[in-house]
Amino acid sequence: MLRLSVDEEIFARHGRHGVDYPEDEYPARAAPVVEEVQRRLAEAIRAGRSVVLDYGLWLRKEREAYKQLVEAAGGSWRLIYLKVDRAELLRRLAERNLRQDANALTVTPEMLDQFVARFEEPCEECEEVPKAPAT
Repeated sequence: MLRLSVDEEIFARHGRHGVDYPEDEYPARAAPVVEEVQRRLAEAIRAGRSVVLDYGLWLRKEREAYKQLVEAAGGSWRLIYLKVDRAELLRRLAERNLRQDANALTVTPEMLDQFVARFEEPCEECEEVPKAPAT
């Protein structure tokens, strides 16, 4: 299975957001990476490969666009929504904020609240929501 990650590709090309380049440059640096990932996604699907897209897709219109891209390339999609409560997100972020890798953009509790406010939770999009393991 091929895994495509927008964040990891941006990190490989430009370094850490807000550290190796100014935060306000993120959209300009991300746009060509997103286009490249979309191209690689479609090519892999046309070649018959299974692909996992590691990308936020915060807005329903973004999810719909990727579903259409997958179908146009001859594939079928699955939307997996890993629903996590705020307390657990804060716990994970506290650990993650100590790292320096591609998947460790520093996120404060205030930033998390802003992100959550903008996120359109999947609802009636044929999403799959795995249940959290019992603790």
